[in-house]
Amino acid sequence: MWQLYQFPLCPFSRKVRLHLAEKGVAFELWRENPWEQRDEFVDKNPAARTPVIGNAERGITLVDSRAICEYFEETVDKNPLINGTAPMRAEIRRLVALFDENFFGDVTGPLLHERMKKRLVYRQSPDSRVLREAMKLAHEHLYYIDYLVDTRPWLAGATMSLADLAAAAQISVADYLGGLDWTGHEQAKSWYSVFKSRPSFRPLLAERMEVIQPPSHYGDVNW
Repeated sequence: MWQLYQFPLCPFSRKVRLHLAEKGVAFELWRENPWEQRDEFVDKNPAARTPVIGNAERGITLVDSRAICEYFEETVDKNPLINGTAPMRAEIRRLVALFDENFFGDVTGPLLHERMKKRLVYRQSPDSRVLREAMKLAHEHLYYIDYLVDTRPWLAGATMSLADLAAAAQISVADYLGGLDWTGHEQAKSWYSVFKSRPSFRPLLAERMEVIQPPSHYGDVNW
């Protein structure tokens, strides 16, 4: 059995959870608070970042969400999520990088720091200026998703791919933290609503963090 060391509001942990569920890989969840830097966890990943997945029977430990997803793409044939022609696979990887790096850097990362880490770890109030900037940048990313949904059935092309999982993972965390204004983004909202209805996504919607509660629409697949 695979053991996934993850943090509930880590978007990269969520991406891996979605990926494993879509591919039918069984795994156990182990909660890890990265800022605690437990010795046992740091031994697995010196960067002390989630996610990390391991299988003791096979003697395998994998670190970094992209490396983990690529590993299971290469070893599990069911439901390929980096598929198609070479240009199509390149487009999937481009979008995964866009959401993992740009969306996280502009939106999810600042929201997590201001609304989660400052509250739980530092016992500080969030910086309203940083929150306003993150929500402003979120609109730009949602406009791009609107464009993609207008031109393709799924974000990277004709079928659901790892790009959709990466985007949904980032968006779900930003939405949980109340950092998204969906006004004027009906295409992105419609795509996200379809994704929220998938069985792989339901466990994420059901989870709640101590102290921090999401907006009322967060878990509503029909919203």
